[in-house]
Amino acid sequence: MVGIKFGTDGWRGIIARDFTFANLELVAEAIAAYLKAEGLADRGVVAAYDNRFLADQFAAAAAAVLQRWGITVHFPGRSLPTPVAAYAIKRLNAGGAVVLTASHNPPEYCGIKFIPEYAGPALPDVTRKIEALLGGGAAAPDGMPAPLTELDIWEDYYAHVSGLIEAKEISRAGLKIVVDPMYGAGIGYLDSILARLGVEVTSINNHRDPLFGGGLPDPTEARLGKLREVVSATGAHLGLALDGDADRLGIIDADGSYISPNQMLALTCHHLLERRGWRGTIARTVATTHLVDRIAKGYGVQIRETPVGFKYVGECLREAGCICGGEESGGLSIKGHVPEKDGILAGLLASEIVAASGKPLKKILQEIFERFDRVVSVRVDRRTTPAEKNRILQHLNDFQPQMIAGEKVQSLNPIDGLKIELSSGNWVLVRASGTEPVFRVYTEATTHERAAAIQESICRELQLGC
Repeated sequence: MVGIKFGTDGWRGIIARDFTFANLELVAEAIAAYLKAEGLADRGVVAAYDNRFLADQFAAAAAAVLQRWGITVHFPGRSLPTPVAAYAIKRLNAGGAVVLTASHNPPEYCGIKFIPEYAGPALPDVTRKIEALLGGGAAAPDGMPAPLTELDIWEDYYAHVSGLIEAKEISRAGLKIVVDPMYGAGIGYLDSILARLGVEVTSINNHRDPLFGGGLPDPTEARLGKLREVVSATGAHLGLALDGDADRLGIIDADGSYISPNQMLALTCHHLLERRGWRGTIARTVATTHLVDRIAKGYGVQIRETPVGFKYVGECLREAGCICGGEESGGLSIKGHVPEKDGILAGLLASEIVAASGKPLKKILQEIFERFDRVVSVRVDRRTTPAEKNRILQHLNDFQPQMIAGEKVQSLNPIDGLKIELSSGNWVLVRASGTEPVFRVYTEATTHERAAAIQESICRELQLGC
């Protein structure tokens, strides 16, 4: 049990060192005990896994533990994206899902996360209850193991997400799109849906490789070089990449430009408000672009700001009637869908935006900037020692700046770390990693130069050295 600690989205560890069958079974026992205690066990559980080394066998081992506890397990015959597992909970009215994935982490990692019955990321109270049951000594009830049933959710998921998009717009637009599932669990999902809609699809990196081609299944700009090359070579309108468990999206535009998650969220909110005419609250995390706020204000709708973590955005989608929610790290979902980030849906929405407008995303983004003013969003990570981390955290608690980089401080927001909003509308957020001695510094300003100046100023004040 040593070293089992749930992070932002489940427990992850290095295979064979931390992430062992014995430790996994302890976590599965705790999840089973939680389901029994909450009266959810009779509803069954969805199991899912990505394309990592041993992930299918880890999933089978977790399923066997749940079965011993009398919990029916719905088990897929192939790897399953996290958002599809979340949808299966909703479709089957299951008590939750266990997903064996380490998302975008290096190939030597595996992980397990529990998605509760509401089909979104587990909130801290759920995680704390499961952690409290780790190694608690609760024994599986006597009796025959519950059954393992085959899970085939593809057609249901396809019908569901097709109903969330303007499928006819995509079908008649004559789009050419390159899809890169990055060897992950998203293989055969986004590309198949687009092909059914009449899109000319080229797929790359669409076979299982537990080493992910020697890289990471992380659709950041630095890792989408091949996608950019194929978009250019094929004259495609878009390149769409999914991370290892297909809950996040990376985008290459027709001219090879990278469209960041912040920009994609702004494009989506603008599209839903302008073209679809939706109205309602928009949720974003504290680290996410305020361009969304400006768009929301322009259409007379409200913004709800949350701590970092899609679990909080998902809570807003479930309970606050939000029409859209997202985060700067790539998570996005909309009303009518599960309150879980979904890179497949995000890719379909990007395709819809291009199809409906007849314009590249970069052109639409430029029009948004012209109406709501340009912003530049930058993030840097600064590694420290544990001692330095404690010192900086104390400094942040007491920090009451009046000026940053020559700009007057408008407000201080301690919702997650310390966010400093300036009178110009620029802002900077400093927050500590929950698992390692790292500080993340998020800055948004009107220009790259201004963002760099603000970043340099706050790092100097806190002696971060970035």
